[in-house]
Parts: sequence; structure tokens; C-alpha cells
Amino acid sequence: MVLRSLLLFALAAVAEIGGAWLVWQGVREHRGWLWIGAGVIALGAYGFVATLQPDSEFGRILAAYGGVFVAGSLLWGMVADGYRPDRWDVIGALICLAGVAVIMYVPRT
Repeated sequence: MVLRSLLLFALAAVAEIGGAWLVWQGVREHRGWLWIGAGVIALGAYGFVATLQPDSEFGRILAAYGGVFVAGSLLWGMVADGYRPDRWDVIGALICLAGVAVIMYVPRT
């Protein structure tokens, strides 16, 4: 169940961050409406993927995904744009991922 959840978080990150990046490229880098449209579709796919999480609590899923988004955005920037995070970026992302682990995977009584 945890592995499924982690894979869904990764897929959601690709859809949302990729979608936002495509819109950014379309608007800020003047690549046009095709890029923007692809971004909008990817952003919609993100919303769908989030519903596939095993946990049924919307607030918990979206709160945890926030941490995945932070780390994933830094990683996307490294791969797609050559961004080099500094140690504080990395530490912040690790703190966010620790928060994801607590929110999603600590046993509840």
C-alpha cells in the first residue's frame, strides 16, 4: 500500500509540475498555445491521479502532496532547467519529505 501511494505521489508530481512547467514555457518562453494546452491537460491529470491514493482523506492527501511538490519542483528544475539547488533548498526539501512520511505513513491509533 505504501509503495502504491509513493508511486501515485510521483505520478502526480510529474503531472502537476510538468503541467505547470509546460504552461510556464508556453507563456513565459513564448512557445505558444500548444504548450499551454498540454500543460492544462497535465494539470487536469494531476487532479485525477490524486483521487487514486489509497487514503480517503482529501486534506491529508493534498497536505502530504505539498511536500512531494516542493522536492519534486527542485528536482524538475535541476533536470529541465539546469537549476542547482543550494544546501538550504535540499535541507528544506528533506524536511518536507519527512513531513510527508509523518502525515501519510505513521500508524494511527
